[in-house]
Amino acid sequence: MDITLALGGGGSRGAAHIGVLRVLTRHGFRVRAVAGTSIGAIVASFFAFGYTPDEIETLFSSIDLTRLYGWPLSDGPGLLGVRGIADFLRTHLGNRTFDDLQIPCAAVAVDLNSRREIVLQEGRVVDALLGSIAVPGIFPPKEYPPFRLIDGGTLDPVPVRAARALAPKLPLIAISLNPPLDQPSTPLNVQFSVPRPLADQIARLNITQALTIFAEAVDIGQRQMTSMRLLLDHPDVVIVPAVSEIGLLDNINIREIARLGEVATLEALPLIKKAVSWQTRLKRTFGRKNATC
Repeated sequence: MDITLALGGGGSRGAAHIGVLRVLTRHGFRVRAVAGTSIGAIVASFFAFGYTPDEIETLFSSIDLTRLYGWPLSDGPGLLGVRGIADFLRTHLGNRTFDDLQIPCAAVAVDLNSRREIVLQEGRVVDALLGSIAVPGIFPPKEYPPFRLIDGGTLDPVPVRAARALAPKLPLIAISLNPPLDQPSTPLNVQFSVPRPLADQIARLNITQALTIFAEAVDIGQRQMTSMRLLLDHPDVVIVPAVSEIGLLDNINIREIARLGEVATLEALPLIKKAVSWQTRLKRTFGRKNATC
């Protein structure tokens, strides 16, 4: 049962993608291509390089979240630096490029220079990921000549179109980490998972309330954009794990959040199987017609 996946962005919520992958692989689905935005791009890349869901969970659980983010403005115009994230990615992905992937994969970002969505499928994977996760105002933009990249969720929170381009003939399953607008959400907690001196420094800043309002505004925009893009791009199945109470940079238990992805995927299995079955019948029908022409 071959499928394609589009993994949405959402910071700490992205651990749910691990549970989605685990259930799909255990039930015999073969992921032939995957695209991701932000944290979805990170999980997609590890999976495309051959890491199993269990291995991804183990690696992510080993991260010391208090060392994950750098000091303010240390890497460019952003509230937090990305040195810890970059070090983690380089340790496990090295200098490998998209040509080294075991299955087709794409990372989605947005270019500040051209004001458009960019689908990254060439060059070093780590560089593409650092662009895809560069949440505006939180992490600095990634220089990726000729682009200046920010978080792909700015324009495409769940990269259905990018995933479909990788394998147009396969059923496409989209995993959205953004709840509908009529549901409560926790976009960003002020207490970041950062070293205590940095947390104290942030807490003393007068911009704390402004940052919270900014994060809420971005969350509203991304949820609206998610709804519009899913309606427009029309994936075969949409999975929405119950992760709305998790903030963008929350210190989480990876296994617990992955479990939420598992629960949502188990509930969606009948729809996924139906989509795969329908696609198979469609291919057989058109295949016979083409054979008699």
